[in-house]
Amino acid sequence: QVQLVESGGGLVQAGDSLRLSCAASGRTFSSYVMGWFRQAPGKEREFVAAVSWSGSNTYYADSAQGRFAISRVNGQNTVYLQMNSLKPEDTAVYYCAARQSAPLDFGLGLRNRPYDYWGQGTQVTVSS
Repeated sequence: QVQLVESGGGLVQAGDSLRLSCAASGRTFSSYVMGWFRQAPGKEREFVAAVSWSGSNTYYADSAQGRFAISRVNGQNTVYLQMNSLKPEDTAVYYCAARQSAPLDFGLGLRNRPYDYWGQGTQVTVSS
């Protein structure tokens, strides 16, 4: 069982940056793939970014590519999402998610396999 707690959300202006954090419980954090998802009002939840257990492989949604960076510190059981050049369309609740590592955990494999554990979310609001 893994418990995830997100933090770092807030209200910012377009063009600003934010760094989200996700603290995970448990001793097996380093064996999990970690992902970030988001859900805007009236929309379905969508994938944002994911990182492999070692941190060596990452994958981003097109909307995040070039602006967001996912990273992890296994010794601190924490995964981060650095968000730069924020846009109003980035406004959403951001969720941290985790699942056990599996073969072929790179590229689309990081996105497509279902995640088993979810945090409660943190609100990000970007004003224009």
